Amino acid sequence: MANIRDIAKMTGYSVSTVSRVINNNPYVSEQKRREILAAMQAVNYIPNHTARVLSVGKTKNIGVILPFVNHPYFDALLSGITTAAFSRGYKVTLLPTNYDPQAEEAYLKEFAAKSFDAMIITSRANPIEVLLPYLAYGRIIFCEKIAAVPDGCTYIDREGSIREVFAFFQAQGITNIGVTLGRSRKLSSNSKITVRLAKEYFPAFSEDLIFWDSLTEEDGKEAAVFFADKGVEAIFTNGDRVAAGIHLAKPDEWLVIGRDHLFISDVLQLSTIDYHLQDCGEMAVQLAVNEKSDSFKIPYTFVQRPMAKK
Repeated sequence: MANIRDIAKMTGYSVSTVSRVINNNPYVSEQKRREILAAMQAVNYIPNHTARVLSVGKTKNIGVILPFVNHPYFDALLSGITTAAFSRGYKVTLLPTNYDPQAEEAYLKEFAAKSFDAMIITSRANPIEVLLPYLAYGRIIFCEKIAAVPDGCTYIDREGSIREVFAFFQAQGITNIGVTLGRSRKLSSNSKITVRLAKEYFPAFSEDLIFWDSLTEEDGKEAAVFFADKGVEAIFTNGDRVAAGIHLAKPDEWLVIGRDHLFISDVLQLSTIDYHLQDCGEMAVQLAVNEKSDSFKIPYTFVQRPMAKK
């Protein structure tokens, strides 16, 4: 199998000139470039990726830490990330954790070893104190607001959206609500916002009115059974699929509001929050490749649809 020195001998050019062609360096004449590329094609030469990375100091690879890949929230984020990355000549490596702290830190160690040019963390399993030391190894972007990271966060306006939903409930005369959340009784930073605001807007709310581990329509159907005897008048869910399951199990029993603005919410005419997650993903890439600095809050849209209780 040919190597870079063989290409140099075939063409009569130096190894450094061949290396510049391989790495798309602009400071090579077009004639030299054509001759070297022709020689590479003639012997089916494939450049060594590791050697190229060592040469140019870049992998053109962005690692994306996410809990799982089969969830609408992360699907939408990934859509924005991959679109923005590919248009800039970067590839994307998905690094699922299932919220396992050890798996997450193993990926960060790969980042520290220069396996990726940048890392995007869509949702984390570890406390932020575990992650912050890895900022010394390169660009890490967080898809949440973190006070200790003034440059490198892109996040949805979760608190603003929840306040608007709860104010909407109050305007309908609602005094008792239920909430669905994920991550089996683990209050993530995002879940903490939901619970804190529920207690602020509705004094009767308690954590007994939370249905946990909600991801799918089937979970929503189970939530409908759970809330049947709780005396709630409205349910704020953590996703449109869950909201759809509740609605299908007990149509019009409660005011139900979802999140993510999926097609199913259009079909069932459920109110929902559009967090514009693709925009959030695109911004994460712009921050990752240093096109932008600072932190950015992505605006949301509260999509209200007429839906009356019984």
